[in-house]
Amino acid sequence: MKKILSAFVASAAVLASASAFAAPDEAGTAYVGVGVVGSHYKFDVPNATSSTDRSGDKATGKIYGGYNIDKTWAIEGGYTDFGKKGYDYTVGGAAGHVQTDAHSYYLAGKGSWAVNDQIAVFGKLGVARNHNAVSTSGIAAFSGGDNKSALYASVGAEYAIDKNVKVSLEYENYGKNNIDLGRKNGAITAGLRYNF
Repeated sequence: MKKILSAFVASAAVLASASAFAAPDEAGTAYVGVGVVGSHYKFDVPNATSSTDRSGDKATGKIYGGYNIDKTWAIEGGYTDFGKKGYDYTVGGAAGHVQTDAHSYYLAGKGSWAVNDQIAVFGKLGVARNHNAVSTSGIAAFSGGDNKSALYASVGAEYAIDKNVKVSLEYENYGKNNIDLGRKNGAITAGLRYNF
């Protein structure tokens, strides 16, 4: 994940060296974007032993779009696929496996404030609809998952390569899943968006 984020930041720096003045978003315009999402996962199985890590990081993807109400305020919605992650464990000599598959939708208001002609900081606040499907096998077979609404919040910064293309880096918090196993609440996202 660190290599992906480093490559993204390096690409933005190269593009930035050739860029000129970039105007803020105009009222009544829309944008679409994609992002690389780095999230943390953790499996807490009581009394479990394992030869594999019960926590770690995973890089996945996101698509999003928004509408600029004016130069400061926008409405944004998106879909984030956190992907699948599994964990093998042993409890009292019996083997087991747990698998999660998580994704989220969100809708949020976005406020942006210019630092200079090309850099802006932003915050987003809204609601996320989280889904975390969990299945287990071995000593305790279980399969389930449901949707849960939660508070969504984000803070970040974006760099305007030109008046239509921006790159961003942000911390997003999607809130809790219905089953608190696997994906954790927060994620780091490197994004690329096009304004039209």
